[in-house]
Amino acid sequence: MNLLDLLNRPIPPEPWSEGDNIPWSDPGFSERMLKEHLSQDHDAASRRGAIIDQHVAWIHSDVLSGTPAKVLDLGCGPGLYTSRLARLGHECVGIDYSPASIAHAAEEARREDLRCEYRQEDIRRAEYGGTSGLAMLINGEFNVFAPDGAKEVLRKCHSALGPGGNLVLEPHTFDALRCRGEAGTSWYSADCALFSARPHLVLEESFWHADVHVATTRHVVVDSATGDVTIHAASYQAYTKEEYQSALEECGFHDVRFHASLTGRADQSSPEYLVLVARK
Repeated sequence: MNLLDLLNRPIPPEPWSEGDNIPWSDPGFSERMLKEHLSQDHDAASRRGAIIDQHVAWIHSDVLSGTPAKVLDLGCGPGLYTSRLARLGHECVGIDYSPASIAHAAEEARREDLRCEYRQEDIRRAEYGGTSGLAMLINGEFNVFAPDGAKEVLRKCHSALGPGGNLVLEPHTFDALRCRGEAGTSWYSADCALFSARPHLVLEESFWHADVHVATTRHVVVDSATGDVTIHAASYQAYTKEEYQSALEECGFHDVRFHASLTGRADQSSPEYLVLVARK
C-alpha cells in the first residue's frame, strides 16, 4: 500500500476484514514479540514471572487439586505457564502461532528435560488430541476469534478433555473491549519496535461496532525511508458473562464457575479479564 491508499481506507473497517490478527507468525515480528513476552519490565505481552507463579499455583492447587494431569495450553506463547506446570509434575502440550515463541519453549523443555510438547499451529485448525485433564485459553485470546471460530475452539477443547476434565478460560470483560474500541486514535514513531525493525511511524485507530459488540484496532505502519504502508488490524468480540456461560454450555460444558482472576480473587494486575472454569 501507499499513502494514497491510506487516505482512502474504509472508516470504520468491517470486523476481521483486514486480517484475523496482528502478524504473529511473521518471523521478524515473532522475534520482536518474544522479547516483550520475556520482559520483566511490563505485563503487556505476557505477565511477569511473579504473577505467573501465582496463577500457576492456583491452577495447580485449585483447578487440578495438586494431582498430575495432562495439560493443553492454547496460545501458549514461550511456555511460561507450561514450563512451570511441568515442574509441578504435569505433562503439557502447548500450541501457538508464533515460531520464535515455540522455539524458545521447546528449547527450555529440552534443556530442563520437561514433559512438554510444543507445536506451531493455528489453534483454530490444529488437532488437540484427547484425554487431557485441563485445557487452557488465557490472556484474552478467546476474543480475537469471530464467534463461529471461537465456538469451534470450545468444541475442540471439549473433545480433547477426558471425563471430568476442566477448561480454564480467561477472556476480556465486555467493558474492557468496549473501552478498547472507544480509545480513539494515537500515533508513535520508532527506530525499531514491534511492527518493524526499520525506522517507522505507527498510526493507531480504534473502533467500537456497537451493533455487533466488536472492538477493532487498526495499526498503520509507515516505513520512514520508503513511505510504504502496511496495515494490521485485530478485532475482538465482546461477550457478557451470560453469553460466555451460554457459549460454554452450548459446546457441552457444565458446572461453569466465574472467578475474578487466575489467582481466584480480585487482582488489580488484570482488571480487563475474568476467568471461567468449566467441566466436561
